[in-house]
Parts: sequence; structure tokens; C-alpha cells
Amino acid sequence: MNPIRVLVVDDSATMRGLITAILSRDAEIEVVGTADNPFEAREAIKALNPDVLTLDIEMPNMNGLEFLEKIMRLRPMPVIMVSTLTQKGADASLAALEIGAFDCVGKPMNGAPTSQAFSGLVDKVKAASRAKMRAYCEPAAPKTHAGAFSHNGKIIALGASTGGVEALLAVVSCFPANCPPTVITQHMPANFTASFAERMNRCSAATVSEARDGAPLVPGQVYLAPGGGQHLEITGHGQMRCRIRKGDLVNGHRPSVDVLFQSVAQLAKGKAVGAILTGMGRDGAGGLLAMRQAGANTLGQDEASCIVYGMPKAAFELGGVERQLPLEKIGPAILNLCSAENRARV
Repeated sequence: MNPIRVLVVDDSATMRGLITAILSRDAEIEVVGTADNPFEAREAIKALNPDVLTLDIEMPNMNGLEFLEKIMRLRPMPVIMVSTLTQKGADASLAALEIGAFDCVGKPMNGAPTSQAFSGLVDKVKAASRAKMRAYCEPAAPKTHAGAFSHNGKIIALGASTGGVEALLAVVSCFPANCPPTVITQHMPANFTASFAERMNRCSAATVSEARDGAPLVPGQVYLAPGGGQHLEITGHGQMRCRIRKGDLVNGHRPSVDVLFQSVAQLAKGKAVGAILTGMGRDGAGGLLAMRQAGANTLGQDEASCIVYGMPKAAFELGGVERQLPLEKIGPAILNLCSAENRARV
């Protein structure tokens, strides 16, 4: 196999050197060039044709978000944002993910050991090299659900990882103001989820917020698992509620999609609809199977519309997916399954 060709773009020579050294330790990766500003990077992309780009957000002349948008419009390619802002500035990082960045990785904090710098960057570069990137287009206006929605009493559970920002925005944007109670686990750092909940809230007629322990599951409300360090489950008898709890990593994640789906399978049984969206790994596959076996309807995002067809593939191969659908059909299909009017199958 040919090595994965990476171009490193950062205005700091120290950071360019550190990223290059970390990536070059892996035999499957070759750093083919570096650039310290977007104009240099543009010429290097033309000359070197890299497979993956690492890109800082803060640079002279043109910031990384502006440059990322130009790349994703004109030459879509896997881009991993690498910046202090991916840790401190969740809004900037989420904007990058919406534009089409594959993922974000934080630069090491002051005083952090060099050995811990850029944890996960090598794995992200490898995954990015296999991703299917699409050209960026202006975000569509928030969708409105046509006609009155009549709820049949089911709840919705969604799980996603890499590529999930775009996917969840697409699904939640079509939810009506009286949508079924919805719980979501998206793999995200702790300081990202509040900002992401706000973004989803702005694009949906439903009310989206970070889940809090004990919050009742009521129509019109969408609850996003807080990132980093805790799991989201549902609990309760009669009135279902959110439960936020500490616990070990599950499938390498906390919060874990499997933890959420397993709790929905046990409590809601057939009164639920589950959907697993784009993401690396297998988290959620076993939980979605448990939901299906308990009588719930289950959907999976299809390969063609996934940034990474990992989690949906694992769930499909395990038998947890009742139907695979392209991203744009998942939201309407979920609402159809939750509708008391039993409208025609999407």
C-alpha cells in the first residue's frame, strides 16, 4: 500500500515540526510537505496532491475556517483541524465540522507532556484518508414539518460519531415543535456539547438542550448527552427521565451510544425508534440490536451518505438495522414511524 500523504499547515514552526514528527513515526503515513499560511498551502495542495490536510484555525492573512470553506467548495478533501481553538473555542471547531472538516484535534496545553500531544491524530489521519468528502454548500434554511404532527407515544434515540455534526443537524432540523422526546449521544469533548446543542436548537422547531440528570422526557424536547466523562441513559417508570451517570469507557467512549441504546431497549422496548448515524468504530451496534430485539424500529445511515461507514456498518452486519436509508430520508422516516397517522412509508 502507498503511504497516506499528509500536508501540515500551521503558522508555528514548532507545531509544524511536532505534528510532522508524530505522524512520521507511523510507517503508513508520509508528511509530503508543510506550509505556514493558506496561500502557501494552496500552492502545495496543487503541487503535492495530499490525501489529508491538517489545518490550524488561527493563521495570518486568512484564518483556517475561511481557507477550509474554500477547500471544501473547490477541492473537497479530508481536513483535520489542529488548533488550541479546537479545545477552548467549541464554536470555531463546530463551525469547521459544519463546513466539512473530518474532525478536530487540540494542540497540547501548556505544560502537557510531549508524549501526550495530539492523542489520536494518527488514527484520525488514517480514518480521514478513507472518508468520502462532499463539496460544501450553504446551509439550507431550517426545515419545517409539513402539517400537524400527531405523536403515537414513541421516543427517539440517536447515536453518531465522526461526521455526526452534519448528520444530526440534518435529522433534527426537520423535527416539529411537538416532536417525540428524543435522546442523543454524539461522541464529543466536554466543552463542545453545550455549543452543539445550541446550534441544533437554532435549526429546529423543537427545543434542543444538553441533557441534565432527572430531566423528564417530554414531547418537543431533544436531549444531547453532555460530552466527556459521563453516560446518558433513560430511566423511570411511567414518566421516563434522563439519567447522567459516571462509568467506565464503553467501546472506548464516554458517553457511549451503546449505553444509551441499551437503556432504551430495556425501558421503552417497542415504544421507541433508534437510528445510528455516521461514525468510526462499533459503538451503538450492540445497543441497536438490543432495541430491535425488544421490538423497536431501527434505522441506519447508508454507506453512500456517511462520512465514515463504521458504526452503521457494524450495526447492520450485526442485525441491528431494520432499514438503511440515505441521510436526507432518516428524519422523515423517524417521524413517520412515530406518527399516530401512520403516513405512507418514506
